[in-house]
Amino acid sequence: MALAAVVLVVRAVGVAVEALAEVWPVLLLLVVSAGAAVAWRIRRAVAGRRRDRARLAALRLTLAEVDAMDDRDFEYALRDLLVRDGWPARRVGGGGDQAADVIGDHAVRGRIVVQAKHTRVAGKVGSSVMYAVKGTAGPAHGADHAVVVTNGSFTRDAMAWGDRHGVHWVDRQRLRRWAEDGRALHELLGLPARPRGARFRRAA
Repeated sequence: MALAAVVLVVRAVGVAVEALAEVWPVLLLLVVSAGAAVAWRIRRAVAGRRRDRARLAALRLTLAEVDAMDDRDFEYALRDLLVRDGWPARRVGGGGDQAADVIGDHAVRGRIVVQAKHTRVAGKVGSSVMYAVKGTAGPAHGADHAVVVTNGSFTRDAMAWGDRHGVHWVDRQRLRRWAEDGRALHELLGLPARPRGARFRRAA
């Protein structure tokens, strides 16, 4: 009985080996094809990321282009400018954004919160926006830097209050230097290199 079982096992193995010998070229072809497909997708993804980085590195936006944007496009444009400058950033604007439209995190400079105010060229941003950003930058978003950006201008009181309380502002002229001339935002505003956990979180 045991011998018969052994014979059956041996025959089964033999049949399996014969079957494998017949189909192994097909299996090999499938494996090679699948590997080639995966490698092609990886190469395409890497090439796409390189193109995106190259596009962002060369990103320049004229004030005329900025003025033609709507609020949402303006927020995405600020995100892309931050990414260009080395701040991995994401758009978070929308209902309940707590005075943050874009948030970026830099390995050296920490976290930046940007409030975008797209307006008419002659429009002015007042002090109340500065108060709101100062009040939420640390407690709600853990920011090291807070910036309000507009394609218009700021009232004199808003600029003075921001300067006193560490809320940076980018008006039309500064926006031109950032978006059109290609100056990095942290250089334009003099944002220091420092570890996370700074002015806003201590002040909160």
